[in-house]
Amino acid sequence: MQQLSLFHGYFDQYQYFPSFITSADNDQVVVLSLRPGAVHAALGADDDLAYLVERLRQVWPHVHIHVRGDAGYGVPWMYKVCERLGIDYTFGLAANAVLQKCSDSLLAQAVANFEATKQPQRLFDAFWYQAGTWPHARWVIVKAEANAQGTNRRFIVTNRPGAHLLPEAAYDEYAARGESENRNKELKCGLAIDRTSDHRFMANFFRLYLHAMAFNLLARMRHEVACPPPPETGDPVVAALQGKARQRYFARRRRIDPLGEGQPGTWRRLLIKVAATIHVSTRRIVVRLSSSWPYLDWYRRVCQFLQSFPTVASG
Repeated sequence: MQQLSLFHGYFDQYQYFPSFITSADNDQVVVLSLRPGAVHAALGADDDLAYLVERLRQVWPHVHIHVRGDAGYGVPWMYKVCERLGIDYTFGLAANAVLQKCSDSLLAQAVANFEATKQPQRLFDAFWYQAGTWPHARWVIVKAEANAQGTNRRFIVTNRPGAHLLPEAAYDEYAARGESENRNKELKCGLAIDRTSDHRFMANFFRLYLHAMAFNLLARMRHEVACPPPPETGDPVVAALQGKARQRYFARRRRIDPLGEGQPGTWRRLLIKVAATIHVSTRRIVVRLSSSWPYLDWYRRVCQFLQSFPTVASG
């Protein structure tokens, strides 16, 4: 009985349909919207993006902007707004018969290579493609994988200049948006952003803003108190670590730097929901923590960070 909570056939449920634009540089939610539950995934995303780009360029006129989105946002009106605004984009592209036909030979080559070597294969190709509703052709990159689990074929559409020379690198940069997807997971699982419990739509929209503000505060704190250890391999660039070496590094970081890598539940358990005694007197309120609390040093570090902010004079 909530306003605009409608049934969505793909998700097979009554729901709202929130949309977020996050910054991959600092993990902040920069634009959010709450939509009725039965709309297209990209409804209004072009207006949100245009508003964001306008605000950014008011402060940084020459800033370079690159937008990434999954196939739900890979629709003509998103390409159009990006091209009109002069920004780079990379969107997932849903497969169709034409795209599959253009990439069948690449997939067959990946399968043949895997059968010959018994090693996982990952091949790339790129070509110009124009769908029937597009006013002109756009650059499409295809990834074809073959391994013991089977095959996997994916497409992206992009206008990035380097994608013509390095399609694999362009695809991998798009795939890195999976890290931004983790922010959505934190919002839902860690901060319960789906607690849209009011009857009125606008009240639930306001709830969404409160959750996003809480997340932005957490993301800012996480960046400020982070103290990552150096990689064991001696390589100063963590991004260069691959496979198990990368897994070992982040497992060690979670032990050494629990708040810098911590999800909302970690911050609650280690820093917020902590036993303490409170003594109230005429002049002050004293919060007493246990001296044997194992995360006392982290608490002090967070407090020092908060004290470093300049005091704003009232009035």
